[in-house]
Amino acid sequence: MAATARREPPPRDEPLGRGAAEDLARTLRAIADPTRLQVLSIILGAENGEATVGELASALGFSQPTVTHHLRIMVEDGLLVREPRGRQVWHSIAPDRRTAILDLLR
Repeated sequence: MAATARREPPPRDEPLGRGAAEDLARTLRAIADPTRLQVLSIILGAENGEATVGELASALGFSQPTVTHHLRIMVEDGLLVREPRGRQVWHSIAPDRRTAILDLLR
């Protein structure tokens, strides 16, 4: 499933439209897992705001395939950005989603 263009949220005095509601529901499904919330928290707390699968697996105590599964879901939703560098793959919070994620994890 490829990431789709994000719809602008409606002004606060208007009800949530169907498209915006579908986008929000997809994002809520993507983060409605304790492991994914931990991943977001670890990445946000990382010195440079990014982490590899191996770093996340060590921090969480899970296997790399399990962590990769959770990362894939968040990349597909557009929460994370995946950047291969040599033999490593780095994940960071998507710049346009950073504020929303910070607000969520407060």
